[in-house]
Amino acid sequence: MTLDQFLLSRLQFALNISFHIIFPTLTIALGWFLVFFKIRYNKTGERKWLDLYFLFTKIFALSFALGVVSGITMSFQFGTNWPGFMNAVGNIAGPLLAFEVLTAFFLEASFLGIMLYGIKRVPSWVHTSATLLVAFGTFVSAFWILALNSWMHTPAGFEIRDGVAYAKNWFDIVFNPSMPYRLMHVILSSALTTSFFIAGLGAFRVLRKDKSKAAFTSIKVGIFAAALLAPAQLLVGDLHGVNTVEHQPQKVAAMEGLWETTKGAPLVLFGMPDETRRENKWSVEVPKLSSLIITRSLDGEVKGLNDFPNNHPPVAPVFWGFRIMVGVGMAMIAIAWLSTFFLLRKKNLPKFVYFALVAMIPSGWIATLAGWYVTEIGRQPWLVQGVLRTADAVTNTPPSYIAMSFSAFLVVSIFLLISYAATIRYLTLKSVVGVDDQGLDFPESPPDSNLAGVRQSGVFGMGSEKHV
Repeated sequence: MTLDQFLLSRLQFALNISFHIIFPTLTIALGWFLVFFKIRYNKTGERKWLDLYFLFTKIFALSFALGVVSGITMSFQFGTNWPGFMNAVGNIAGPLLAFEVLTAFFLEASFLGIMLYGIKRVPSWVHTSATLLVAFGTFVSAFWILALNSWMHTPAGFEIRDGVAYAKNWFDIVFNPSMPYRLMHVILSSALTTSFFIAGLGAFRVLRKDKSKAAFTSIKVGIFAAALLAPAQLLVGDLHGVNTVEHQPQKVAAMEGLWETTKGAPLVLFGMPDETRRENKWSVEVPKLSSLIITRSLDGEVKGLNDFPNNHPPVAPVFWGFRIMVGVGMAMIAIAWLSTFFLLRKKNLPKFVYFALVAMIPSGWIATLAGWYVTEIGRQPWLVQGVLRTADAVTNTPPSYIAMSFSAFLVVSIFLLISYAATIRYLTLKSVVGVDDQGLDFPESPPDSNLAGVRQSGVFGMGSEKHV
């Protein structure tokens, strides 16, 4: 294996996107959970909702900041490591990235300050509206980024003149054939990641002897959300797979580990793809199940990798990435439904469920990364499917320069990731209280707030500077 510009640039971008995706995967859905917490507090005046709002607002702000910084460095690589990309399709990629900044980032940045620091300084409805707008901004940001990414997989609405892509129909570009499926798949991935994150931190608090209502409410909110979202993700993922069969059959063949075009194709549960011999070693298969899933027929024909001899992705990472994603998804359904069963049957959960929920905290990120690798590696050797090959877009920068920046980014990423996890642990432990409803600080109610009665009852006696 030669560490040339091509391989190093791919490794650097893979490292950058793997680090960056951690943060928007959480914030896209966490913003909406914050809206829910704030509305519940406005309606009920119960302290547990404000406790959850304060804790997860801090985590949101931390994740948002790291997401912005890592996103900027990633976008720089389009010019430094992949100049051919912007030269060939910059007329389409540039405006889509600009739309994301103009419509989403400015919206988030404008109202984030009110959300973080305005709870004592603005009317309650203004603060709630600011939280809603920040949450909406994260969704809009995801919309534009996924529009561009989906266009790279299923390009539409453009024409090529002298090797350069020009827009013909922006509606077709934005709402390209895979965009609706990819958008819903990513949004649900974020929601599931956040659900298990919220439930897991609540379980962690309970295991640390936290007796507050907020800790148990965190578990219930996360579990009930996951129990509803996990089956929905399974359905959307299936529809996305059928769409992929139509536009990228070679990717599906790699996911399935299918070498020969087959009618009644089996589902390979386990195997070791061997690209040299064009076969799977130690294969464990379910007859005809792959055809049933992909074509909706037991005897349906599924194209194999040998139909794409010079135009299919590396098989092993796509094959295993898909199985990790699906395996974690099945675990999510099992844990969510088991926890829901216990919650509906009795108030307290068995202790092993608390440990399982803590163990599932990173599950959403693992599934998202695995799915992202399937998606992006599965597009190879194309950077823009059928339009621009990855090898044709790489820089001529000396490999030693790329290696230096890659090494520096690797060190910084590891440091920031450890610091991020440690900070979340610290914030969660700081929220632990030993006796129900003790140790929580709450803000003064704004003069025109609808919570004056709650204020008079003594709830707002201590100020909230350490929470905001």
